[in-house]
Amino acid sequence: MNFTQSHALFRRAAAVIPGGIYGHTTPAATVPGAVPYFAAEGFGCRYRDVDGNTFIDFMGGYGPIVLGYHHPEVEAAADAARRLGAAFNHPTSLLVELAEALTARIDFADWAVFGKNGADLTTWSIMVAREVTGRPKILKIAGAYHGTQAWCTPGHGGLLPEDRTHIHEFAFNDVAALEALFARHRGAVAGLMLTPFHHPAYADSQLPTPEFVAAANRLCRENGALLILDDVRCGFRLSSDGSHTVYGYTPDLAVYCKALANGHPLSACVGRAVHQAAASRVFLTGSYWNDPAPMAAALSTLAIIERDKIPEKLAATGRRFVDGFLALGAKHGIPLAASGPPAMPYVRVADDPSFLRTQNLCAAAVAEGVFIHPHHNWFISAAMTDADIDDALQRLDRALATLAAGLNSRA
Repeated sequence: MNFTQSHALFRRAAAVIPGGIYGHTTPAATVPGAVPYFAAEGFGCRYRDVDGNTFIDFMGGYGPIVLGYHHPEVEAAADAARRLGAAFNHPTSLLVELAEALTARIDFADWAVFGKNGADLTTWSIMVAREVTGRPKILKIAGAYHGTQAWCTPGHGGLLPEDRTHIHEFAFNDVAALEALFARHRGAVAGLMLTPFHHPAYADSQLPTPEFVAAANRLCRENGALLILDDVRCGFRLSSDGSHTVYGYTPDLAVYCKALANGHPLSACVGRAVHQAAASRVFLTGSYWNDPAPMAAALSTLAIIERDKIPEKLAATGRRFVDGFLALGAKHGIPLAASGPPAMPYVRVADDPSFLRTQNLCAAAVAEGVFIHPHHNWFISAAMTDADIDDALQRLDRALATLAAGLNSRA
């Protein structure tokens, strides 16, 4: 596969942009040299890079593209709003309509606010928890991603020890560790930040145990702390009314983003009426946060997700894909391990602690036109048909054959 234009653009980028490409889309996080660096256009469940290579896309922009690129209904709604203007002096009626739509859909939600990225509102939500309780401490899962703010960034630069003085971590599903943290900081815990399931980078995904969910709900209730659900990555993919209903969490606040507007920049936080007054005292704004086009896209996306039973479709499509992928691994003598819910799977080479063989598999898949990530969970698109999955599996069959041939030649 030819990446001449990608590499040429990256050389130009490296001269004028720190790191060339930064954050989660940096090539360094995947398989440098073996993957595209710059996109050109997307359509349905596929996208094309600047070299003209086309890929069946199992990342969907790292989550936002739940219905597929250029969904006609979503784009029509966004275009209609955009034609009226952007960044007005005031919100439009779409702000109210979207808040009403979310509070009608999500069982515990009595109010909603909006930002642009998940990090805007995960950070705001811990401020709300502190305003509600008058306490400083936030408990979070070790290795969980909640954004790029100083209290939670996985990066190392520009931080002060004080940034995380009141942030305390525990291992996911470890009830005893969570109980110990609440006991150690009794009377000081403002909130417990959770993701519906644990989806760390460079590791398998973990689903919550019923015991952990029950303990999280109980400990927050007993200690007067707010349970904050970071549903940024999972929201509206696992259930049309929020992922808490899938696993049994009883959140006080929940944050949504990725699938909310099918790629248009928008995030939301919802909460209970008892916390609405405190939320109103925590300043929240941004120059572009009331842009009506993403809100119109969100209203359309949410309606389609419910009308077309998208979470059920994603689960069925993902199950078909994962089962087929695992069978191909067995066929070629390369055992694979799958984790996470079918709508958001992660498949890697089993017994591969260095991820080197998984990286080789992903590079071989990309060479066959299937974009999968070696270190991050994947996202099934509602635009994927059975024919698309069969096409992807045929390509992965060839990728695994290439990988197996390489292993045999070195044996």
